[in-house]
Amino acid sequence: MSEAVSDATLFPFSNSYARMPERFFAMLPPTPVAEPGLVVVNDTLALELGLDPELLRSPEGIASLAGNHVPEGAQPLAMAYAGHQFGGWSAQLGDGRAILLGEVIGRDGVRRDIQLKGSGPTPFSRMGDGRAALGPVLREYIISEAMHALGIPTTRALAVVTTGEPVYREQPLPGAILTRVAKSHIRVGTFQYFAAREDTDALRLLADHVVARHFPDTGEAENPYAALLERVVKTQAELIASWMLVGFIHGVMNTDNMAVGGETIDYGPCAFMDWYHPETVYSSIDQTGRYAYGNQPGIAQWNLIRLAQALLPLISTDEDAAIEIAKPIINRFADHYETAYETGLAAKFGLSEVREDDPELMQDLLARMAANQADFTLTFRRMSTPGGSPRELFVDPTAFDAWSERWRQRLAQQELSETERFDAMRAVNPAVIPRNHLVEHALTAAVERADFAPTFALKAALERPFEDPAPDAAIDGIPLTLPPRPDQVVPATFCGT
Repeated sequence: MSEAVSDATLFPFSNSYARMPERFFAMLPPTPVAEPGLVVVNDTLALELGLDPELLRSPEGIASLAGNHVPEGAQPLAMAYAGHQFGGWSAQLGDGRAILLGEVIGRDGVRRDIQLKGSGPTPFSRMGDGRAALGPVLREYIISEAMHALGIPTTRALAVVTTGEPVYREQPLPGAILTRVAKSHIRVGTFQYFAAREDTDALRLLADHVVARHFPDTGEAENPYAALLERVVKTQAELIASWMLVGFIHGVMNTDNMAVGGETIDYGPCAFMDWYHPETVYSSIDQTGRYAYGNQPGIAQWNLIRLAQALLPLISTDEDAAIEIAKPIINRFADHYETAYETGLAAKFGLSEVREDDPELMQDLLARMAANQADFTLTFRRMSTPGGSPRELFVDPTAFDAWSERWRQRLAQQELSETERFDAMRAVNPAVIPRNHLVEHALTAAVERADFAPTFALKAALERPFEDPAPDAAIDGIPLTLPPRPDQVVPATFCGT
């Protein structure tokens, strides 16, 4: 432990959301825990934020990360929001187990929230305990940082502490708190909260805050709120495309889990797909497949329609006129998504541009992969490797052979050298992803034996997703880059609440 220091240096807070009107949140401190214990501080992120990792490891730092001490400059609050959950409307949700301590401006000049997740009950807890179990906290730590390494916009994890208290779910589990960092925690559901209350003044304040914080250039537009909607639509289309290109399945794409700033948020029952199939579902609470891998673009647009509905009073005082302005903006989601997805997919196939017949060629391979239970990540990585071939990943290897001849004919039409093509493909097709069976192995070791070595080993490997690890790279004997054996398959993931 470092020597005790003034907590004024822990977080150089510069808060803005706390200056919003009282109806935007509930002001309250985190609930102290029995025996806080530090699991990890993300040194790299701390330094990016202008924080001192050693101070975060100090007694004051650990107490602040656990909610036992409110650091100087903090204005702790639980944010109010509403949302559609699996299509059903909930008029009041809010931070039921999270406290926003405040905001800091990082070395890059970007303002970010510092939030404690699992920090105790709030007025929005809806009879919940406001706590988080160690397993889900570590899942978010591992996967959010993996997403960052993959270049996908995401909230991040600054620290994990244990609480010394059990959390009661189906069984007692060790409790933990995640310190989450985000460009903001404002969600589609935040706008819905005020729209449902017909609080146009609050809607305008919220929209102006988002414009100033995330998209300042839209404030100069003739209709700033239509421009805001346009920017959020485009940003979300590009975000969902980035998920699809690495086989990520969010699992719970409710409107309160869509951050308008464009970051992936709320890593509950999420997972990365092993065998490719558009109907793949991991979430134990998604009984109908609403949030299946292939449904994610459509659900994102559905969520954005809800945002558009909330913004109508700001876009125009004439509702019909507002709808006429918003409708084409929402409809452009498909074009934004298709552009981002097809460009990214072409890069995965080694194509430097998308020609007229390329989408059919690429979708043909995906269809063959789905029919032959081919691993998504490994198929593309082997296609990116000199001398490599994914044919043995297919139940019927000739299905790949028949397609690959067309692919090679298409590649021959490019001016890229083979070396240039392989380098470009390997820069977008990861070798290492947080495969569900590896994540679950790490979480089991941490929860059942307080053994964090697998978590740290997996996190370290995920920091370099586009580099080939050593051929024998493994975590406790489980190969790092291979799909699970039948006895290792983890078919379902669970929500932390």
